[in-house]
Amino acid sequence: MSGTPEPVDLSNCDREPIHQLGAVQPFGFLLAISSDWIVTRASANLVEFLGITQADALGRPVTSLITPEALHAIRNKLTTLRGSDVVERIFGIALTSGQDRFDVAVHLNEGQVIIEGERGPEDRHNAPSLSMRSMMSRLDHTETMEAFFREGARQARALTGFDRVMVYRFDESGSGEVVAEAARAGIGSFLGLHYPASDIPVQARALYLRNLFRIIADINAVPVPILPALDEHGQPLDLSMSILRSVSPIHIEYLKNMGVGASLSISIVVDGKLWGLFACHHYGPRLPSAQSRSTAELFGQMFASRLESRERRLALDYETQARRIADRLLTSVADNASLLDDPAWLIEALADAIPADGIGVWINGRLALAGIGPDERAFAVLVRHLNRNAAGRIYAVDRLTETYPDLEVDDVVAGMLAIPISRSPRDYVVLFRQELARTVRWAGDPQKPVEYGPNGPRLTPRKSFEAWSELERGRSLPFTEAERRVAETIRVTLIEVVLRLADEVSMARQVANERQELLIAELNHRVRNILSLITGIIRQSQTTSVSLGDYIRQIEGRVQSLARAHDQITRDHWAPASFRQLLSAETAAYLGKNAQRIRMNGEDVLLEPEAFSTAALVFHELMTNSAKYGSLSGAGSGTVELGWHRDEEGSLRIGWRERNGPVVAEPTRHGFGSTIIRRSIPYDLGGKADVRYIATGLEADFSIPARYVNSADPASGLPNPTPSTVTEREPLHADRQPLSGFKILLVENNLIIAMDGEDILRRLGAEVATAPNVAEAMEILAGQSFDFALLDVNLGDETSFGIADRLAADGVPFAFATGYGEGIAQANNHSGAPVLQKPYTTEGITDLLARMQFSKGG
Repeated sequence: MSGTPEPVDLSNCDREPIHQLGAVQPFGFLLAISSDWIVTRASANLVEFLGITQADALGRPVTSLITPEALHAIRNKLTTLRGSDVVERIFGIALTSGQDRFDVAVHLNEGQVIIEGERGPEDRHNAPSLSMRSMMSRLDHTETMEAFFREGARQARALTGFDRVMVYRFDESGSGEVVAEAARAGIGSFLGLHYPASDIPVQARALYLRNLFRIIADINAVPVPILPALDEHGQPLDLSMSILRSVSPIHIEYLKNMGVGASLSISIVVDGKLWGLFACHHYGPRLPSAQSRSTAELFGQMFASRLESRERRLALDYETQARRIADRLLTSVADNASLLDDPAWLIEALADAIPADGIGVWINGRLALAGIGPDERAFAVLVRHLNRNAAGRIYAVDRLTETYPDLEVDDVVAGMLAIPISRSPRDYVVLFRQELARTVRWAGDPQKPVEYGPNGPRLTPRKSFEAWSELERGRSLPFTEAERRVAETIRVTLIEVVLRLADEVSMARQVANERQELLIAELNHRVRNILSLITGIIRQSQTTSVSLGDYIRQIEGRVQSLARAHDQITRDHWAPASFRQLLSAETAAYLGKNAQRIRMNGEDVLLEPEAFSTAALVFHELMTNSAKYGSLSGAGSGTVELGWHRDEEGSLRIGWRERNGPVVAEPTRHGFGSTIIRRSIPYDLGGKADVRYIATGLEADFSIPARYVNSADPASGLPNPTPSTVTEREPLHADRQPLSGFKILLVENNLIIAMDGEDILRRLGAEVATAPNVAEAMEILAGQSFDFALLDVNLGDETSFGIADRLAADGVPFAFATGYGEGIAQANNHSGAPVLQKPYTTEGITDLLARMQFSKGG
């Protein structure tokens, strides 16, 4: 080691693993339990509490240490844990057959259960009891933030009984200030003192954010080791969430330097960040009961909640006032955009919204300055610096010369808020604030030269805690979060909109035209493909062996299968879609309540759109074939085992196995459906298909190449229905003519589609009137009454929403029909109306009627 030590400062503390000290405070014991409830670690003082030595406890079931009733209570508490940063407590529990009662804390840590226990007070009836409601009421009745902090300190001291309780607030650098204090007489005051960030190092602040409560009962107590110190991986036990975690020797030295005998800290977390602490000091040992400590922890959380509400209310009041000013600014500039070239007007207009001492404006290479700020040359340099920042973001500093040391500005300029008002080229409005020289009272000189002590050159320099003052220079009043949000409002709603309106409109129009052309070309391509596919299905389905009705039903089923697949793809914006949902949709549509006869087994995957449509046709044909000739035919007990998995290459392997159906023989002639099953996946996707006609049932194996298959993300919340739960409703059947005696208005602007809809409705027994547009529909409604109306949403250059308004006023039930999806149909005042996905099919309409529970007199 060198004879001259290297220069050091208090940041040495930042490297200490304070969560892995391997010991606990002696007022309690610790057990680490494996997932199968075997003791893996224990504190060396176990015998003092449970009557068994640490060495004897290791490797034994926890049931040999504590009673079954205690273990049952602990297990019940574990079921309430949500996450690794949660500790649950049990008060007054008997762990052994003796008379002692214990207060226990349990939490989870890397798959282990951590149990910590301490003896509870003998007489719990004498424990101090304070009403949380009255405590919160006292806080709520304080008028100022200072009074709020002061009342919080008083309440915390009443709860804990410590000699001194401070409300300690962190700033952005990690340094802290005592903003309120409640203390017994005769021990002096720390109110208003500042402490450097090194006093509570980075890892300690991070731990305060996770574990909201910390008790050090006696700084002179000898820590109790946890044994074994290291696990089989050579790692110490993580004590981050431990109640009993021992204390760093460095922190012990720090407390001794202050004359403190015991300490307690309650984290104050506001908006997910560590705002500060209730820092409690006692000048001798002190250990409040676990129940009192839990009450104090709850008080800290309630205090933080009230504090967050107050800060938000203050910020909202400021922002509301500032936004009114920004609105007036917008109105002025809208009438006369040249005002933005007048910095004197700008500083006057913005001063009430965001207080500043000077302003600089840079627009199109031209600059203007007013008030306190850099000269023209330095401002041009500053703009070049700002251009390195991310475009379109507010940027604020309160130590300008430290941020830009090469910037030549007068020392009086210390703060800056830059508001970018364009993206290309970069223009800015920059607000400047002057230096705010202030006297800071430190708890000891933070710059005092290093002195070596028992724990090295880290904390001994802080040995003197007398107040020490320094004059802080080179810093302005910081720009608050609320002021930055107001600046963002000004940027977005004022300057970007006004200064760049013409350019952005022109650019947006050009981009929109290009996108429209691409969309038309893509739509044309897809429509042609769909028409060609449907034409092919119609031609290939031709056969002389079936009746015309069966022929129509075959085509309708295949087209409807494609429509269902297309709905699923477009619902996800033409992204990969769920394979399980495809199978469930086909099963539910074809089998209804008998969907449970197809048993699915496999982790969900996503198929690319081209593979999704192909798979939809293949499995539609398999189900159709099985329902006609195979294990799903009739009302028998036949089933289909449908399983899938991804192989080592990522390809999707699918197996179809029919069981307990009629005897199967290979057909002498293969129709279009069989051709789809055998050839679609190999031909369209380059995959494999193997179909075997076995007497016990049809078997088929398919392989879809990996390039068409994606893993489903479990965190995406993708629904994963099972066939047995897809539908609880039995569809209505056409042969029952559920619409017999009903008069129905069908509004559809395409003649062929309207004729198809008419035919279906008439087959269901209805009397139908058809209108192609709003005017004719209104004329028909003026002369006739109807029981129900089916409205196509998009009628060319108009929509059917006006007809819906008329029907709703007359009390006539109606449903929308659309090919755009439910979001389009329901983007109006009738968002609760049922929606029928086009094309019109008997299946779709009967399902709609079932959903509406539509019947005569219903």
